Amino acid sequence: VLLHAAAGGVGLIVAQWARLLGLNVIGTVSTEAKAEVARAHGCNHVINYSVEDVATRVRELTDGVGVNVVFDSVGKNTFMGSLDSLKRRGLMVCVGTASGTIPPFDPQLLAIKGSLQLTRPALADFIADPAEKADLAGELFDHVGSGRIRIEINQHYALQDAVQAHRDLEARKTTGSSIFVI
Repeated sequence: VLLHAAAGGVGLIVAQWARLLGLNVIGTVSTEAKAEVARAHGCNHVINYSVEDVATRVRELTDGVGVNVVFDSVGKNTFMGSLDSLKRRGLMVCVGTASGTIPPFDPQLLAIKGSLQLTRPALADFIADPAEKADLAGELFDHVGSGRIRIEINQHYALQDAVQAHRDLEARKTTGSSIFVI
């Protein structure tokens, strides 16, 4: 799998969970310091997109095949590189738009690039059923409670510093999760 923003709060959780499942995790980050964090939390390989082309490096790491799945929380800036990183009939999961909304595109592009699949899941659709919500939450909290997945809270902001928190996130100055202290 290819995981964008691998040193972010969600990225660190997904990397650890993917490793628990035995998956080969390729993470993307913006700095070498973030690369160390991503490796420490389950990424087998890390691509610093500030100095490497993601799709080219993914192809090198997969012997030209590409990855089965891309989890893309960045959006506009990574969209084409994500598609170009997928293997034939691969799946791109758009889970966020940190860099902006993906621009409109011709769906024929998915066929041209190898019969790719694209989805944009919404949490509400996965937790609408209370029993399913309890099962999913229970699975996550079991991993956290047992120590198999560690939640890294690396930034603490006072509520009145919300603007600065957003600036830090946008400037890619954070790793792990950020919280507001009230």
